[in-house]
Amino acid sequence: MAKFQSVDELVKATRPVNPVYCIRKESIQTASRWFVQNFPGTTLYAVKCNPNEQVLQTIFESGVKNFDTASLEEIKLVKKILPEAKAYFMHTVKSKESIYEAYFNYGVRDFSFDSKFELEKILEVTNRASDLTLYLRIAISNEHAEIDLSKKFGATIPEAVTLLKNAKEIAQKVGVSFHVGSQCMHPVSYAKAIKDIGTLIKKAEIIPDIINVGGGFPSTYPDLYPRPWSEYINEIKNGFEKLNLPDTTQLICEPGRALVAESGSTVVRVELRKKQILYINDGTYGSLFDAGTPSFIFPTRMIQVEKSFSKRLTPFSFYGPTCDGIDFMKGPFLLPNNIKEGDYIEIGQLGAYGISLRTQFNGFYSNEIHEVSDKPIMSIFEEETNSNYLVA
Repeated sequence: MAKFQSVDELVKATRPVNPVYCIRKESIQTASRWFVQNFPGTTLYAVKCNPNEQVLQTIFESGVKNFDTASLEEIKLVKKILPEAKAYFMHTVKSKESIYEAYFNYGVRDFSFDSKFELEKILEVTNRASDLTLYLRIAISNEHAEIDLSKKFGATIPEAVTLLKNAKEIAQKVGVSFHVGSQCMHPVSYAKAIKDIGTLIKKAEIIPDIINVGGGFPSTYPDLYPRPWSEYINEIKNGFEKLNLPDTTQLICEPGRALVAESGSTVVRVELRKKQILYINDGTYGSLFDAGTPSFIFPTRMIQVEKSFSKRLTPFSFYGPTCDGIDFMKGPFLLPNNIKEGDYIEIGQLGAYGISLRTQFNGFYSNEIHEVSDKPIMSIFEEETNSNYLVA
């Protein structure tokens, strides 16, 4: 992975024919250290968000030593490059083979579940091990999230009462977890979910050893301006304090997007212009999946190589390089009006899921990745200038 001072320098030096993914380590360090310093508990990084080895290494070196993994392959990756890191198997549906390897071959002791079938599976495969930490995931509202996860995962409170009692009988420690949904736009979602945990505690008459508030911490996009992260942390703190639990009860969180979103960007080239639609060499089957069906609007800017661009900005939509008609990104993406074939665009905020969701459909695939040292196109830290919101 080569290193450049800026995206502009990269483009001028290489004139890339294929899309180029850019990583900013300083951005990752800033966000990771903020969570380590401000979250009142242990921070886990959600590996699925960006599994690049350089990203994982940077997060670890920035103080995040624990990793939320959703598959055996993610566990193997973490243990390969970060043998001292702790992996948590937090997917609530796992194969028996994956549980076996995670427990016996990779030393994983923390497992998530949301049904009696998954709980029985974990206990069977581990021979009812006495050193397990089991996390019961409950279903909560995802009303303030851009991507809803509530339909796929989580036990209802009535179901959770029995499940928590069953887990308590065998586990060394029990935890209760939830997820407010990806890109959660209102801090109150965490307070509501913690209140639901309080209801569960009263009905089950069991005090969990750990409360896992999951992920969902947002980044900023051209059409999505979340509240400061400090407000999310305050909602979590206040909600936790209202439960009046023993000091021994721990808090953990699983940010993904928040740690890496603004650290990544992709450089694309315009292959054709049809009025207000640009055909570019990356798309929804590549690093721009979230610009498709989820309809995320990413920040964009032209990269000036040889010509000057118009100051007049025009809204464009994109088509990706594949032959599939759904390889379409509505936007709007604001770019100079005189953009044409051969021009380069930087698309920002792609540190989250930009790498992990790429495919090789139609043979369009680029694994060209470089490190750059310039600032992201937009940053939640620069927008929030109040001193206690920024990293000390």
